[in-house]
Amino acid sequence: MMECYLDNSATTRVDEEVAALINRIMQEDYGNPSSLHRKGFEAEKYIREAKRIFADLLKCKESEIFFTSGGTESDNLALTGAFMANKRRGDHIITTKIEHPAVAQTAAFLETIGARVDYLDVDSKGHIDPAQLESLLTDKTILVSVMHVNNEIGAVEPVKEIGELIHSRQPGCLFHVDDVQGFGKLRLIPRECHVDMLSVSSHKIHGPKGAGLFYKSERAKVNPIIYGGGHQKGMRSGTENVPGVAGFALAARLISEEADASYERLHELHDIFTGELDGLEGIVINGGDVPYIISLSVGDVRAEVLLHALEESGVYVSAGSACSSNKPALSATLKAIGVEKWQLESTVRISLSVHTTEDEVRYAAAKIKETVPRLRRFVRR
Repeated sequence: MMECYLDNSATTRVDEEVAALINRIMQEDYGNPSSLHRKGFEAEKYIREAKRIFADLLKCKESEIFFTSGGTESDNLALTGAFMANKRRGDHIITTKIEHPAVAQTAAFLETIGARVDYLDVDSKGHIDPAQLESLLTDKTILVSVMHVNNEIGAVEPVKEIGELIHSRQPGCLFHVDDVQGFGKLRLIPRECHVDMLSVSSHKIHGPKGAGLFYKSERAKVNPIIYGGGHQKGMRSGTENVPGVAGFALAARLISEEADASYERLHELHDIFTGELDGLEGIVINGGDVPYIISLSVGDVRAEVLLHALEESGVYVSAGSACSSNKPALSATLKAIGVEKWQLESTVRISLSVHTTEDEVRYAAAKIKETVPRLRRFVRR
């Protein structure tokens, strides 16, 4: 039986070269980067090199790069930190109805401490309407947060158009982008897109868990949300996760070097997979702007039932966002794009990576075609 991991939007396998680097740092170069002796200096060099790599990839200054524990912390820092730093100027925040919980729940928290939050609608493909955004912008709007690539359906938002709109209409308003599902696959240069803050996660690009990046432009006023020893210029206190940061930077460099070729190959795998499912009745694909996230609604089969049935064949997929899949709830994203009621409980996510093979997608499609009719027979009894 083949093991076929197709839940890469939840997490990815760590690249072998990255794992080797992490292990060496943990075993040999394990000093605290704040220490003044040689071991500390050796550790600090990894942090400096990571900043250099990310500054090069994002075409920004090294001073605008901060390391966090992951995408969730970066999103929390962007929203809470920006609100606390700018609330004297205004109290209005705009985001969308299809954000990751790291943004959506932070926005909900900020409402409890005085923020006014508007949530942008999306169309059936998951795209916002810039005209609605423009109508909501006021001189009290201090922050707009819009994700680049949706983690459930792969919808891609027009980040550059949004950034230009915000900064032309309300120059004082900050623009934050959650780029956890786009980084390393779709090119996004913050300065070119008028992005003031950006969130990225390591374990989505074959780096280790527990490492993330927060880009903050020099013009953005943001208060820290973690206090302590004043690390990273006081923006994010706490001893840096040296092996995590170094592994993250190496993973970012490796995935970026092959980004164009990998993206073309992911398109080929997407087309093979969806082509293999042709002829299977009651299948709906939601969204679909990127090839590596496939949201599949399967009529007459509950998502969790299909997920576990496929698992028995060695195929691993997700029933929506992994961040909430252990707490069953109807997807806010699927509700926002207006799917039919049956799809809310019958949608799985197949997500590919640069390591996914053609054999794997063909095997997964074959198992879906074999499993779905069998499960439907039980339902129809």
